[in-house]
Amino acid sequence: MAKDKDRLRPEPDREPKTQYAALPWRRTGEAVEVMLITSRETRRWVIPKGWPIKKLKPDASAAQEAFEEAGVTGRTRGKAIGLYHYDKRLRSGRTQHVRVFVYGLEVAEVRDEWPEMAERERRWTSPAEAAELVDEKELKKLLAAFQP
Repeated sequence: MAKDKDRLRPEPDREPKTQYAALPWRRTGEAVEVMLITSRETRRWVIPKGWPIKKLKPDASAAQEAFEEAGVTGRTRGKAIGLYHYDKRLRSGRTQHVRVFVYGLEVAEVRDEWPEMAERERRWTSPAEAAELVDEKELKKLLAAFQP
């Protein structure tokens, strides 16, 4: 029975693909806050991320995703602050392993309107609370340890 069940489950693509993510952050007095957004389909709390954008460096690609998905702009420093892995369900039903490089984005502007505003919610919170809200174990650790 277990073998039949395993045969029906789509095989994951073995080689991880790469995505770039932004961790939007700001200082409010003495405290640091990070922004989470909801995913479009499952409404889980995540950080803005996406596939590489041609002709953009990885940190610029992450910043573009932050604008499109969260409506924030700001500055990245060019070097990833960490990475995490997750399994993405593709339209075909297959699962793709994904390696996500995370770039800190010091937020300079929070827009009232942005491309995906009708599809997502956003939330400012402490890094510790953000770590409790996300599902991915490696992302939890990255958020819990975050210090700009």
